[in-house]
Amino acid sequence: MGAGKTSVLAEASDILTIRQITHAAIDLDGLGLAHLSSAGFQDDVMYRNLQSLCKNYDSVGVRRLLLARAMEDRAELDLCRGIVSAPNTVVCRLAAGLEVMKQRVKARESGLLQEQYVDRVAKLNAILDDAKLEDLTVINENRSLTDVAHEVLVRAGWISS
Repeated sequence: MGAGKTSVLAEASDILTIRQITHAAIDLDGLGLAHLSSAGFQDDVMYRNLQSLCKNYDSVGVRRLLLARAMEDRAELDLCRGIVSAPNTVVCRLAAGLEVMKQRVKARESGLLQEQYVDRVAKLNAILDDAKLEDLTVINENRSLTDVAHEVLVRAGWISS
């Protein structure tokens, strides 16, 4: 939380759009934004929503998907990879200092659950540190959003420069 996944996703999509590269950009958290009876069920619905989107995009020829999500374990990553059924996937971790991420979350989440979300930053960061699922890490601090998104796309092999 607060690393900039959603912002970098949108900027990367803009870069690809300017270059006329067919793609779809999906913020997975947005697909599961609901209050359901159990958290496990919520993730299940989110991934069923992703499956529907992938089928729809595939039907119109979209073969490149940008996804934003903090993958906490190998099982979730494998599930996601199975749904998108892409021959090549690259997991990019966006990194920033804990205090920077906490400030971003605090600025973004001004409602009732702000404290809970800010507290989750350090916990999630530790989970991601332990999981080590990323193929590459890109620093998203003290740089322009465009530079960060560009680096992600270059290092992922989507664009050359």
